[in-house]
Amino acid sequence: MENDFTCPFCEHTFPLISDTYKCYESSFTDSDSSHWSINPSNLILVKFYLCPHCKKVSIIVDGKSDNLKHIHVSIYPNSLAKQFPDYIPKAIRDDYEEAYSIVNLSPKASATLSRRCLQGMIRDFWNIKQNNLSKAINELQSKVSASQWKAIDAVRSIGNIGAHMEKDINTIIEVDSNEAEQLLKLIELLIDKWYISRHDEEQLLLDITDIANDKKSQKSSNNNS
Repeated sequence: MENDFTCPFCEHTFPLISDTYKCYESSFTDSDSSHWSINPSNLILVKFYLCPHCKKVSIIVDGKSDNLKHIHVSIYPNSLAKQFPDYIPKAIRDDYEEAYSIVNLSPKASATLSRRCLQGMIRDFWNIKQNNLSKAINELQSKVSASQWKAIDAVRSIGNIGAHMEKDINTIIEVDSNEAEQLLKLIELLIDKWYISRHDEEQLLLDITDIANDKKSQKSSNNNS
């Protein structure tokens, strides 16, 4: 069982206890699990999370039967995408949120959107204008850590599965929802390390400069009085 949950509305992480978490088993056969001698083949879990911080309820459906274990759908909100600040370019936020909204419905399409989102971030944040993503990532190599670069190139590679047809059209390479979600976790990590870290650093430096200017002004006023 999960131990905690991060609220998609306010990003507050809280422990799952009786006051914050409810889980109900249900199936086409019966919604009362006390009657089951064995688990039905269409069993799902409906999970409710009450955030103690913002008081909003999140609802998630998970498949429990073996044939449904790939199902993990956010009912409310309609995805678990993070709500990033407005200083993140809107086009990047839109691609990220859309990719998250279809991560279970179409993992391959979600991976393709993650690839597009990554391309936009490289172009905007690093000012790398290559239209070819592979060339843009090669140009990025000297600017980020080796582990970041390898993961970024992996997003391009996985995203290509949905973006380009294989030479042999009978060759089918699937991307599952867990894999597509991992790509989105990387997008979140890069937004945090690139955009948010830069913004927080600039804000801290500005605050310290303002403090110094204020002290200087106070000193000047005292000397003139």
